[in-house]
Amino acid sequence: MAVPLLLFLFALSARVATAIVFPDPAYPDSFYYVNLAHQLAAGHGLNVDFIWNFVEVGGRLPDAAGATLPIPSNAHWMPLAALVQVPFIWLLGPTTVASGLPFWLASAAAAPLTWWIAIDAGRPRWQALGAALLVAVPGAVVPFLAQPDNFGLFMPLGALSLWACARGLRGHRRSFALGGVCVGLATLARSDGLLFGVPLALAFLYDLVARRRSRATDDGRPLIGWGPALACAAAFAIVVAPWYLRQLVVFGSLSPSAANGRILWITDYRQLYSVAGDTSLGAFLGQGIGPLLASRLGGLAAAAGIFAAMPLLVFLAPFTAIGAWLGRRDPNVVPWLIYAVTLLLFSGLLFAVHVPYGTFLHSAVALMPHAYILAMAGIAVVVAWVARRRSGWDVQRASRVFGGMAVAVAMVTGAAAAFITLGHWRLELDVRRQLAAPLAAVPSTDRVMSPDAGGYRYLTGHPGIVTPDDPLPVVEQALRLYDIRWLALERDHITSALAPLLSGSERPAWLSAPIVVASGARGTGGPGTTPADSGSTTAPSLPAGALYAVCLQPSDTRCAP
Repeated sequence: MAVPLLLFLFALSARVATAIVFPDPAYPDSFYYVNLAHQLAAGHGLNVDFIWNFVEVGGRLPDAAGATLPIPSNAHWMPLAALVQVPFIWLLGPTTVASGLPFWLASAAAAPLTWWIAIDAGRPRWQALGAALLVAVPGAVVPFLAQPDNFGLFMPLGALSLWACARGLRGHRRSFALGGVCVGLATLARSDGLLFGVPLALAFLYDLVARRRSRATDDGRPLIGWGPALACAAAFAIVVAPWYLRQLVVFGSLSPSAANGRILWITDYRQLYSVAGDTSLGAFLGQGIGPLLASRLGGLAAAAGIFAAMPLLVFLAPFTAIGAWLGRRDPNVVPWLIYAVTLLLFSGLLFAVHVPYGTFLHSAVALMPHAYILAMAGIAVVVAWVARRRSGWDVQRASRVFGGMAVAVAMVTGAAAAFITLGHWRLELDVRRQLAAPLAAVPSTDRVMSPDAGGYRYLTGHPGIVTPDDPLPVVEQALRLYDIRWLALERDHITSALAPLLSGSERPAWLSAPIVVASGARGTGGPGTTPADSGSTTAPSLPAGALYAVCLQPSDTRCAP
C-alpha cells in the first residue's frame, strides 16, 4: 500500500499547489457549482438566483410572468459537483477550501487507481508507476483538476467504470455488477456519463452470444451472465432514479435543456448564448450538406486534437496509439477503446460545435488513466523495437529510462501549460474584481447583467442574468424583463452588439457613463478559455471592462447626460 499512498499524496500536493496559486472558481461551470453548493448548504434547495445561459429557461426570453429569479437549478448541468461540496461547507464554512477539497481528493485518488488498474492488467510496475505519475500531473489538464468542477470527479468515476467492465470480461462478475454504480455516479457528474454503459452493454452481449457457445469458464458458466448484468442495470437505476424523478417533477423532462433540441441544432457556438436566433432543426439542415459535413468532420478532428494536445501533450499520442493498437484484443483495453470511439463519435457528430469549448475535454478526462497506461506500454514497444537494431541495449533498463524521461518531460510541460492557464484566469478575475467593487455599496437585491452571471454572483452576491449574444433591442428587452440595474461588460467576452457600448461609440438612453473602467492585459486565450469562451468579438482598442448603471425608470437619474 505504500506506493498507492505516496501516489495519492503526490497528486494531492499538485492539486493543493494549483489551488494555492489560484483558489477561486475560474469559469461558468465551476462558478455555477459553487454557487449552488452554497445554496444547498444554507438550506435553500436546488435553486439559483442567476441565469448563466438561457438554455436554463428554455433558450428564449420568457414572458413577463416567467421572468423571475431565482429559478430551479440544473436544467442543463448534473448535480454531483455541487452535492459533494455540501458536507465540506457544513464542516469548514463557505470557503474556497471547502469547495475545492472534494475535487482535490477525488482527482488525487485517480493516481493510485491508475496504479491498481495497470497492476491488475499485468503491466510491469514501472509502467504502472509512470502512468500514475502522469495522472498526478496530467499535462495541460492540471489546473482544471483543482477546480470545483466535474473534471476531478469524472476522471476516477470513468476509469472505475471501464475497469469494472474489463474485469467483467475476465470473469469477475461482482466487479461487472458494481460497474452500474460507477456509471450511475458518472452520469450524476455529467449527463454523458451514460456512455460508460456502452462498453458494459456490449460486453454482456458479446459474452451472451459468443462466449456462451465456445469460451465459457471451467464450470461451464458464462463469464458475465444474466445475474451480474441485471444487477449492474439495477444498481445504475437506483443511483440515478431519484435525480431523474426530480427532473420530471420540476421540468417535465429528463434533460430539460435538450428537450427542444436547441443545444443540438446550433451551427455556431455563439448561438448557444442567443435568445433570438433560429436554432431549429430546419435551420440546422438548411445550412447545406457541405457545411454540415465540414462541421462534423471538424468536430471529430477537434476532439482528437484536444485529447492529443492537452493530456497527451502531442508527444505521448503516438505511444498511446501504439499501445491501444497492440492491445485491441486485450479485455483490459477493449472497454477503453469502445468508450473512446463512442465519445469521439458522440462529441464530433452530435455536438461538433461544442467540442472546442470544453464539452469534449470535460468527458475526455475519463480516458486519461488508461491512455497513460497505454502510452507507457507503447514506449516499451518502441524501445524494444529499437533495441533489436542496436547491440548492447538492455531492453528493460532502457524502457524504464525512456519511460521516466517521458514522465519528466510531461510534468515539466504540464507545469508550464498550467502556469499559462492560471495566468489567464488571474487576469480575468482581476478585471472582474475591479468591476465588482462598486457593487458592494448597492442593495443586494440589485440585479446585474454580465458575461458570466454565476461569476458575478460569486464575487458580489448579486443575482443576475447572462448577456444575450443578440442585437441591442433584444438585450434591452432582457434588461427590462429581469429589471436589471447594472451592466458589466468585458473585452474578452464582449458580444458584437455590445462592443460599441464598451468602446464608447454608442450610449443608449438607458445606459449611464461608465461607473468604473477596468484596466488589464488582454487574456492569453490559452486552454483556460476553453470551457467559458462564448465566441466573443473583441477589438484591441476596447478597455478590459466597464461597469454601467442601467436606468429603466424615468425616476432613475443615474443615466443622466
